[in-house]
Amino acid sequence: MSNIRPFHLAFPVDDLEAARTFYGEVLQCEQGREDSGWIDYNLFGHQIVAHLDPSHVHPVAVENAVDGDAVPVPHFGVVLTFEMFDALKERLEANEGTRWVIKPKTRFAGQPGEQRTMFFLDPAGNALEFKAFADDASLFAV
Repeated sequence: MSNIRPFHLAFPVDDLEAARTFYGEVLQCEQGREDSGWIDYNLFGHQIVAHLDPSHVHPVAVENAVDGDAVPVPHFGVVLTFEMFDALKERLEANEGTRWVIKPKTRFAGQPGEQRTMFFLDPAGNALEFKAFADDASLFAV
């Protein structure tokens, strides 16, 4: 997996300052370039861009059942190491404003693809998932 190139994701937010606080301070993403209508962030080596859309309506996500949970669709995030996952989990649990969708848990316990996962919303209502595997080879296990 070491040859994976960074992905780029642009997404709408209705408040750039709320996005700045969430992505910059809560998630601790390094900020890149910005303009009056957007801000670039480094999300664990990937480029995400919060684009201002003042008319953005918080998405009403479809929910699909996955291992007993209602998983919001769409969502985005990163596969982390256990250490990175635990550090992010602790920051989010310490942040009073975290809007949990699915609190941190182990999914598919004892099965191929066993993973730690958590889902939460950014201030604009975009769903994020961060997960971790004991072995990254399990990412595509069947």
